Amino acid sequence: MEPETGVGEVADAAGEEAGEAAAEMAQQAAEAPQVIAAAAGDLSDRLLSDAERVIQGVVQPWNAWQLVILVGVFALAHLGRAWLGPKLHGWMRAREGWPRWRMRYAVTLHRRLRAVLFVVLVWIAVAVVRQVDPPGGAAVLRIAANLATGWLFVALVARLIANPLLRGLVRYGAWTWITLRILDLTTETARLLDSLAVQAGDLRISALLVIKAALVLGVAFFVARLLAQTSAHRIETNREISPSMQVLAVKLSQLFFYGIAVFVGLRAVGVDLTGLAVLSGAIGVGLGFGLQKVVSNLVSGLIILLDKSIKPGDVISVGETFGWISTLGARYASVVTRDGKEYLIPNEDLITTQVVNWTHSNNSVRLDLNFGTAYGDDPHVVRRVAIAAATGCGRVLAQPAPVCHITAFGDSSVDYILRFWIDDATAGLTNVRGDVFLALWDAFKAEGISIPFPQREVRMLDGSALRVAQPTAE
Repeated sequence: MEPETGVGEVADAAGEEAGEAAAEMAQQAAEAPQVIAAAAGDLSDRLLSDAERVIQGVVQPWNAWQLVILVGVFALAHLGRAWLGPKLHGWMRAREGWPRWRMRYAVTLHRRLRAVLFVVLVWIAVAVVRQVDPPGGAAVLRIAANLATGWLFVALVARLIANPLLRGLVRYGAWTWITLRILDLTTETARLLDSLAVQAGDLRISALLVIKAALVLGVAFFVARLLAQTSAHRIETNREISPSMQVLAVKLSQLFFYGIAVFVGLRAVGVDLTGLAVLSGAIGVGLGFGLQKVVSNLVSGLIILLDKSIKPGDVISVGETFGWISTLGARYASVVTRDGKEYLIPNEDLITTQVVNWTHSNNSVRLDLNFGTAYGDDPHVVRRVAIAAATGCGRVLAQPAPVCHITAFGDSSVDYILRFWIDDATAGLTNVRGDVFLALWDAFKAEGISIPFPQREVRMLDGSALRVAQPTAE
């Protein structure tokens, strides 16, 4: 009986703990709307009080005059843009040798010319007003100047981000933060965003944390992308590294930099990554079953890059697909054919199926042509003429030299095979075969060598024709 009693006590204790945890979570869920409502009420009260203070300040004569000055400064900036814009555009059109990044910033400056002129003129207005009336100050002008300067700086710096979606998020997020900072509303806004939270055990995710994580990760990804591009450029310009190892090094560097960016970004905003271990493990198991082919292609891609079986620029044949490898991706290889089609072949197929690599160890490729001549032509002359005709074609290599051999005595011709080598298979195979055939035709015609073809005679034997019955008269 004692063991049974002990088990019951343990079960009761576990039930009590589970009940207390559920009650605590229910209490937190019940208190969450009240906390959010309180934070929202504080923020609304602060906004109303600030709005009343702004309205009271605007109706003051001196502040009203500052608003008039702002309108005048904007009008001057608009007129300055209308006068200076075409001149700057014509000057940029004459800068043909500029780098792309410099021209991109010149275009951005041209588009933001009115904002640039407004910032310059409004700061001049602030300095003049302070000199004219030091006791009164220039509060309205100073706030407008700070806002315009911050917005312009963010707009110019955001051009460094190539991704349009990320650039828009960074731009509008920075504009919002600068506006709240200048208007001294950051504390109330942060308290409101922090109250919008979801808690699962020790992990607490709030709206403020999400925004911070997005900003930090955005900066981290920008730095990672810049470092990845710089390292990729250095790797691709290093001639001592083979093309396949270049692709592998670029992929590994990108994976390293972006992985570090995610880890540093999450740690910087205070996210405990150990709390996500169980969740990430469960997700990993599920993805492992659903993404078997994707993982297989990724591993196959790494194997291809490591064993150097194929590399960018190789001419390969996979099934009925013949072409040269344009790029090696993490999941597939891009093969471009002579007719302009681009086949995306999964890396797994390049590992598990037979692949003919025409340029694996070297770029030399041997081609064979079969032809026949009449029995009346001297075989020694035919071979000499065929070798000379092939050697005269531009793409045929002199070394190894072309050769011609007799392969069979056919029914109506002596059969030959002509073998020659080329080193530019990417330029096509059918076209060089056609050139050699045409050279053979011209050479045989000049030497009087005939190419036989089957000739048949059809004879009508007596009695074999069908007889048509004639109608008889009754």
